[in-house]
Amino acid sequence: MNLVKRIFLFVALNLLVILMVTLILNIFHVQPYLTDHGIDVPSLLFFCLIWGTVGAFISLALSRVMAKWMLGVSLIDPETRDPSLKKILDLVESLSHRAGIPMPQVGIYHSNEVNAFATGPTQRRSLVAISSGLLQRMDQKEIEGVLGHEISHIANGDMVTMTLLQGVINAFVMFLARILASLLSGFGRNRQGNQGGSLMSYMLFTYLFEAVFMSLGFLVIAAFSRYREFRADRGGAQLAGKQSMISALEKLASFKHNEDPKQNQAVAAFKIARSNKKGFFALFSTHPPLEERIERLERLDI
Repeated sequence: MNLVKRIFLFVALNLLVILMVTLILNIFHVQPYLTDHGIDVPSLLFFCLIWGTVGAFISLALSRVMAKWMLGVSLIDPETRDPSLKKILDLVESLSHRAGIPMPQVGIYHSNEVNAFATGPTQRRSLVAISSGLLQRMDQKEIEGVLGHEISHIANGDMVTMTLLQGVINAFVMFLARILASLLSGFGRNRQGNQGGSLMSYMLFTYLFEAVFMSLGFLVIAAFSRYREFRADRGGAQLAGKQSMISALEKLASFKHNEDPKQNQAVAAFKIARSNKKGFFALFSTHPPLEERIERLERLDI
């Protein structure tokens, strides 16, 4: 059933993006950017901006729904009489009040990983989800530290900021790749009637440059994401207490393989912990090493 849901959501999301982009391009009467004389730069710029940002913002708008579907998040009823669940709601409510944000939805997803994440398009439409593995393995203070970290993500507007950054990079990659592909392929400048061959070269260069620039763009996204994690750790320490935040990270560090192989990549970057990459590959990691995060917290004067 999970596989069926994943396929359905993937197809539905892509169809929605295509329909929205087509609608926006038609509304603004954007002409095709490829002409017999080469690239129409203004049309290309608008085309890339729309394609680069619409998909990112649709994903953000649906992030809460997708998290519930893909990970099977069960929302905690605000009227629950279960003492353990009521305690979690009270913690989130208290932390949200301290952070000055509305109370988010709170849910639990069944997974052996010790993790939690926050998602949602706005502070008022946010979700904090905790794994059953985390609830089983962490004590009250450690759970408070984790929840403080996730509430800080919401208070800092990290989901929207990351979406904006992703959209800008998507647009930049698409635009620059097509401009360079046009220059190298000679498309639009070939006066010998072999525009078909030039078009094929243009397309191949476009795919090549997109792959290269997207990899470079992800380095920027990953670097900002790591900065965002440090900031959420600091916020978690301010909301839940410095020692609670440190204890939570130390507990996470004690689990060497702390990642669900079936996790949803759309929310993976917003989890409190992921497997650590080493050496060069650390540049592509969205999370800093837990040891470095703990060290920074210990130096904080809070």
